[in-house]
Amino acid sequence: SFTMNTYLFVYDLMQFCGHSWIFTNMIIRFMSFGKDSLADTFYSIGLVMRLCQLLSVLEILHILAGIDKSRLFPRFLQITERIIVLFVVINSQEEVQGKYVVCVLFFLWNLLDVIRYTYNMLARTGIYYLPLTWLNFSLCILLYPLSVLAKAFAICVSLPYFESLGTYSIKLPFPFAFSIYFPYVLKVYLFVLFIGMYFIIQNLFSERKAHLATGHVKKKQS
Repeated sequence: SFTMNTYLFVYDLMQFCGHSWIFTNMIIRFMSFGKDSLADTFYSIGLVMRLCQLLSVLEILHILAGIDKSRLFPRFLQITERIIVLFVVINSQEEVQGKYVVCVLFFLWNLLDVIRYTYNMLARTGIYYLPLTWLNFSLCILLYPLSVLAKAFAICVSLPYFESLGTYSIKLPFPFAFSIYFPYVLKVYLFVLFIGMYFIIQNLFSERKAHLATGHVKKKQS
């Protein structure tokens, strides 16, 4: 138990450092260069962002291994949404990387993650601050729908480029005579994205109720 708790603390610390660096970098760049900094957000912090999101796949393994008690399905949806939008949509289309929606999306992701990993690190050591607990389980309910809209907008912006360049579209030769037109796949995924949002928000409300119950918080603080 101590070994697993230490491992999870180190994992949360690594994620906190990565997302804090991204979040601070974005704020400093915006304060220094204004709107000009938005267009090259992906070029300046994209590598670290991709590393953090790849590392987050471990959270699914943590749940499967039983060392994290979070619900698997909502967490799986959240992680796969980011992986698909970041690596499949944004990373594959250079024209999309310079859009303002990428900056908005990264800002929302990192704001939520800085708070979440801060809360997780303190929780591993048995420290619970009511304001931080409230912020962690309340802000996500407000910002997650906005991040879904930003993901959907990024997908919509990318569609013309996938259509013109044919990226990921596959046409199998005879005798199969079967083709996959990737823009159609993305359009179907838009519906999946909003359907998944229902389950994730439902889970967020459930977590908020469990962690912000007066007796539960007082018990932890004592």
